[in-house]
Amino acid sequence: MDNGLVKLTMLKPQGYLTGVKYGGMDNLLDIKSNESGRGYWDANWSLPGGDDRYQLIKGAEYSVIHQSNDRVEVSFRSTYNPSTPGRTLPLSVDTRYIIRTGVSGFYCYAIYERPQGCRAFDLAQTRMVFKLRQEKFHYMAITDEKQRVMPVPEDLLPGRGKQLIVPESVLLVNPVNPDLKGEVDDKYQYSMDNKDGGLHGWISSGPIIGFWVIIPSYEFRNGGPTKQNLTVHTGPACLAMCHSTHYIGDDILAHFGEGETWRKVFGPFFVYLNSTNKASNAHNLWSDAKKQREIEETSWPYDFVSSPYYLAASQRGSASGKLFVQDRYISSALIPAKNAYIGLSVARTEGAWQTESKSYQFWVQTDSSGSFTIRNVIPGVYGLHGWVPGFIGDYLEKTLVTITADSETQLGNLTFIPLRHGPTLWEIGYPDRTAIDYFVPDVNPMYVNRLFLKGPEKFRQYGLWDRYTDIHPESDQVFTIGVNDPKKDWFFAHVDRRGPDKYLPTTWTIKFNLNSVTGGTYKLRLAIASATRSDLQVHINSVDQEHLVFQVMNLGTDNTVCRHGIHGLYRIFNFDISSSLLLKGDNSIYLTQARGGDVLCGILYDYIRLEAPATD
Repeated sequence: MDNGLVKLTMLKPQGYLTGVKYGGMDNLLDIKSNESGRGYWDANWSLPGGDDRYQLIKGAEYSVIHQSNDRVEVSFRSTYNPSTPGRTLPLSVDTRYIIRTGVSGFYCYAIYERPQGCRAFDLAQTRMVFKLRQEKFHYMAITDEKQRVMPVPEDLLPGRGKQLIVPESVLLVNPVNPDLKGEVDDKYQYSMDNKDGGLHGWISSGPIIGFWVIIPSYEFRNGGPTKQNLTVHTGPACLAMCHSTHYIGDDILAHFGEGETWRKVFGPFFVYLNSTNKASNAHNLWSDAKKQREIEETSWPYDFVSSPYYLAASQRGSASGKLFVQDRYISSALIPAKNAYIGLSVARTEGAWQTESKSYQFWVQTDSSGSFTIRNVIPGVYGLHGWVPGFIGDYLEKTLVTITADSETQLGNLTFIPLRHGPTLWEIGYPDRTAIDYFVPDVNPMYVNRLFLKGPEKFRQYGLWDRYTDIHPESDQVFTIGVNDPKKDWFFAHVDRRGPDKYLPTTWTIKFNLNSVTGGTYKLRLAIASATRSDLQVHINSVDQEHLVFQVMNLGTDNTVCRHGIHGLYRIFNFDISSSLLLKGDNSIYLTQARGGDVLCGILYDYIRLEAPATD
């Protein structure tokens, strides 16, 4: 496929992208890799209860779907036959490429389908991977702030790199580029939320070419706006992640039952290519790519895609409304839900959009008055979900929303009533579904990634879990309400403490004073931003069975601590505290991370609040 600017070479009928010629470089893809390892779709899946399987997705039938003066679209399709022996991925997959006249790049998408009779299986991950020329592409960019010269593949091998506790983390001890010596390389350090991603890539040297993956809509990516995905990593690799379990775990697996039919279009996403003749203008390639991203987002949904399963704008609908918050302990009037996230998902229960993995989701943010319009929605019946920064819990409209083609559904004024029992006695943190407002320590200088020494993402550094022990070597964190500052005194992750022989359970203490104790029931709310293999116990005033008010075992598979994140799967726990357990004067709440021996387990709290008994 050749439009005069870009030339693509694919292997027929498998559909592997083997060559991208552009800007004076005969192939942007890694010519050292075999032809199936340069540009390809793949999947991680398993049979129910079975081990993870990895599989390259390849076609068995090649065809030209559309050919005209303005564009060409080709297909590489594999059709699954349920009666075929063996253990192949129980999906029919049609991977497609589109090239357009005058367009400096190409479009990729795939149609995944389960025909009748397919056996049960679980889909963990699927994506398209681009491996670029190792000797050419060294500079990556994912945001204005997160750009850098990256290590090369040899740096990750023994002798040049030292593998750390986390398998993906490598300390560069003798890198090819000596400027990188002493840094840690880990692909998870470059993760991005769906809502914040959408553009990432690399810039080569000699010639100077930009290779950018632009994802103009995350409607087809699982997990909604806060789902985190990989972007780029040492390889040099550039990823188009469509479906994954990262930062959530098995809760977000897509489970397919025996005989269940299904179809989903992943993409299209756009691979944008640009170039310059002057090294001093190399950074302009990033700026130009950002402009192209805006063009692609404005053009979504595209009008040039040939598949009938990808719906054009005229085949889609929209929904609009205005969201308010009702909390009588804050205001007697309704509060406009400004900057709230509001979205349509087939999930039917509060918060379940986080783990919804089979269908599409459509999200926007409200304006300062709480107004919103969700555009370009595929017709169907959805739950209306949302959350509002500053308030705990998830919003779910009681009435399902029906979207029809070429029409707008008027939802009117909507009211979110967040969780509330009584007036706030005290609170720790700010409810934004992350742990960003707590104390994130400086990195141990032995494990630095210089990219994150400045800016808001200190949490991306390796080994921060051990900094808790450095700060609290003998005794655990004690936080006094009205005295301590969460930004300075509340460690962002409740982890084990490093002991002489093993990692030890930890108990954090919250001290507070009550001028009086009202008879009745108090309410403690724990909004958790992430959890990994945690045994959480909550005691009031004494750590014994009589004063145990809450316990949850083996909570979470987010892996957020070891993957350098600040949030994972949002959970909220609400439990009663009898007034008989409280004292007039000084009180203590003990939060125990009771699982020891696990260096990477931990809980990231979003927000904690104690409420008094309800008042009239």
